[in-house]
Amino acid sequence: MRVTAHDGTTPPAPPGMAYIPGGPFQMGDNLDGLTDAMPVHNVQVAAFFMDKTEVSKELWQSVQTWGNANGYSIGGGSANGAGHPAHSMSWYNMVKWCNARSQKEGLTPCYYTDAAQNVIYKSGDVNVQNTWVKWNASGYRLPTEAEWEKAARGGSTGLRYPWGNSITTSNANYSSGGTTPVGSYPANGYGLFDMAGNIWEWTWDWYSGSYYGSPESTDNPPGPASGSDRVLRGGSWSTVSSNCRAAFRYSYSPGGSYYGLGFRPVRR
Repeated sequence: MRVTAHDGTTPPAPPGMAYIPGGPFQMGDNLDGLTDAMPVHNVQVAAFFMDKTEVSKELWQSVQTWGNANGYSIGGGSANGAGHPAHSMSWYNMVKWCNARSQKEGLTPCYYTDAAQNVIYKSGDVNVQNTWVKWNASGYRLPTEAEWEKAARGGSTGLRYPWGNSITTSNANYSSGGTTPVGSYPANGYGLFDMAGNIWEWTWDWYSGSYYGSPESTDNPPGPASGSDRVLRGGSWSTVSSNCRAAFRYSYSPGGSYYGLGFRPVRR
């Protein structure tokens, strides 16, 4: 189902999530010559909900334990302390985790291993295709790049960061010695914390340096149909400040994991 509010009001968000309104927004930027963030283009995104914070150690472990006791095989995951974001899990394990969280909460999973969308993705390293996803299911999934950037900007347009064009350590956690507990820095205009810094966030999309210029990149785009790396967004505690920009893109192997990389799900 799609998130809608026919009377013009904001629909109530599930606990721990924020409502991200649908509609067009300006994606990418040309401020500093990052060629894979250009051309700047208008993108239409349907409304959705997003976790206010990155997935915490406690939430990761709770769902992982439930999933592995209920037919899933979800590996990886670590954290620097209580309340800190979970990290060090592959893209594949995050996608399976999203399905497990959906089923744990009685929601319809989004990810399947076949185009008929009959077999729920629960084990192994499967390169789930765009057409194998129930995009409007009620369950959790990784945000598309477009959804992530729409959310990260918090309603702003054309800025390097959600709050403006410069950044300091009072805005975000970057170039530091490690993660901070989720929600330690001010929220953006949509009520989302740490969309810049703290930990890189996996998105759904395959990486392509030229996808922004393609015709299919403008209407609820799920990204390229294939690739070798998936896209990370947001920067982390271990990166320089420019990596925390709303339009900055980084590619990483979906089978890889490391201590500066986590995620936050969305749902309809």
